[in-house]
Amino acid sequence: MAGELIYAFRVLRLPLLDAGGAPIGRVEDLVAIPGRPGDEDEAGIPPKIVGFVASSQRRRIFVNANRVSELNGDGVRLQSWDVDLNPFKPRPGEVLINAELIDRKVGNETVSDIAMQPKSDGRSSWWEIDKVRLASRSSLRRRPTYRLVDYEQVPALFDKPTEMQAEAARLRDFHPAEVAAFVRALSSEQRHQIAEAMDDERLADVLEELPEEEQVRIVESLDRERLEGVFDEMDFDDLADLLGQMSKTQQEQMLDVMDDDDAATVRRLLSYEEGTAGGLMTPEVIILGPTATVAEALAQVRHPDWVVSIAAQVFVCNAPFKAPTGKFLGIAHVQRLLREPPNMEIGRLLDDVPIVSPEISDREVAERLASYDMLAVAVCDQAGRLLGAVTVDDVIDRMLGPVWRKRQRPSRTPEVSAT
Repeated sequence: MAGELIYAFRVLRLPLLDAGGAPIGRVEDLVAIPGRPGDEDEAGIPPKIVGFVASSQRRRIFVNANRVSELNGDGVRLQSWDVDLNPFKPRPGEVLINAELIDRKVGNETVSDIAMQPKSDGRSSWWEIDKVRLASRSSLRRRPTYRLVDYEQVPALFDKPTEMQAEAARLRDFHPAEVAAFVRALSSEQRHQIAEAMDDERLADVLEELPEEEQVRIVESLDRERLEGVFDEMDFDDLADLLGQMSKTQQEQMLDVMDDDDAATVRRLLSYEEGTAGGLMTPEVIILGPTATVAEALAQVRHPDWVVSIAAQVFVCNAPFKAPTGKFLGIAHVQRLLREPPNMEIGRLLDDVPIVSPEISDREVAERLASYDMLAVAVCDQAGRLLGAVTVDDVIDRMLGPVWRKRQRPSRTPEVSAT
C-alpha cells in the first residue's frame, strides 16, 4: 500500500501481526489527532493517524504507529515482539475513525471512508489523513453515489471542543520531558487549559518533569476529583517532593485527598530530611520472597510501568513484601534471572550488595551507586528492613539541582502553537 491512498475501511478488521508475522489480534479502529489550519505564513498540519485500537487476548489495546513496521493487505505488522496489553483509553482531543467518523452526517451526505497516506521523518512514522469519501442517497437511485473530497473541505469532522484538547492530543507521542518544556512556554491560563485537557496519567508524567514550583501552581488549580486521579498516577517520591514545596496547611489539604495508605506512605517520606537517602528514595520497587521463582520474578520485571532503573533488579526480602518489609536478603539482578531456569527459586541467585541507611547524604548515595555500578541501592532501617530504594536517575536529578529543569529544552519541537 506504500505510495498510494490507504482507506481506513480496508484496515479495519485486518489481523494484528507480531514481528514474525503470526496473528495476535485484530484491528478494530484507528486513532486520529486533529491537524491545524494554515495561514499566509505557514502551511497547515493535516490530521494524522497516530495508532490503532486492536483486540488482543480479549482486551482492547492501543498500538502506536511508531511500532508498526508494515501495513498491507496481510495485516498490521509490529516491529518488535513485545505488546503493551494495557487497556486502551481514549484521550481528550483524539478521534476514533470507526466509532466517531464513519457513518457521520455531513450536511446531506454521510462519511463512508477516510483515506490516508503514509509519512515518515526518519525517526517516527504516521499516516496523514488526505481525503474523505462522502456518500449520498437519492430516492431515484437504489445505490448511493460517492465523491472524494480533501479533508479541508470537511473541517468539522476533526473539530474538538477546545484548542488545548487538540494540542494535548498532538503531544501524545512526545516524551513527558519534551511536553513539560512546551508547557513551560505557555501562559498561566493556557497551562491550566492544557492540564485540564490531559488525562490523569499523562498529566502526572508531565508534572514529574516540571520544576517543583511550577508543579505546585498547576496542582493548586485542580479540583479535588482531578487531584485524586493525578495523585494516584504519580510516584510516591515525586508526590513527596511536590508536597515538600508547600506549607504545612497545604500539605494536609493534599494528603486529605489521598487514601489512608497512600497518605501514610507520603507522610513517611516527608519525615526524612532533604538531601538524605530517605528524602530521595521511592518505596515502589519490585519485592519478592526468596521462594519466588525466576519465572515469577521476570513476570514482575516485564510490567511496562516500571522504569528501567527499577526493573533492573528484584529486591528479595522476608514477608511482609511491602515497605517496610521483613528482613532484606539481597538483590536478584535481571541479567542473572535471564540465565537461569524458570523454576529456580530466586533466593539462590542473590547478589551481596551494599545497603544505605535513610539518614546518609545524597552525596554518599551517589558515591555508593558509582562505586558498585548499580542502578538502584536498597535503603534499610536499623533492623534490616527494606524501606525503599534510591535510583540513579533520582540521584542525577538531585545532583543537577532545581535549576536544570528550567533550562531544559525539547530535543524535538512539537508541531503545536504556544501562542
